[in-house]
Amino acid sequence: MNPVKLERYNKEFVRVISEILMEEIKDEDIRFVTITDVKITNDLSYAKVYFTVLNKEKITSTLEALNKAASFIRGKVSEKIEIRHTPELNFVYDSSIEYGEHIEAILDQLNDEKNKNQENH
Repeated sequence: MNPVKLERYNKEFVRVISEILMEEIKDEDIRFVTITDVKITNDLSYAKVYFTVLNKEKITSTLEALNKAASFIRGKVSEKIEIRHTPELNFVYDSSIEYGEHIEAILDQLNDEKNKNQENH
């Protein structure tokens, strides 16, 4: 598939799935999920849907709830996006934000140490 068209589908899936979660899902564990990215395979058979949650303790229960609701969400997506074949949805926790925060904390710590060393000289 054309990479530009695939990227457009990825962005559209993020928007539509976010909408579905906010407006049509009754499960409280799922309603406050943020969809961060979608990666659809070239043959449109699978879509990895990356998500985050505010409460880190609910990652596992949220993942289970999302995967239980995947077929319902897929059906709603197929109603809202005109696509030849709606891919199967596979939800994955997006740890990139936590990783970014970890790197930022390390950089801050190194910066603090550098500033202390400069003050002592």
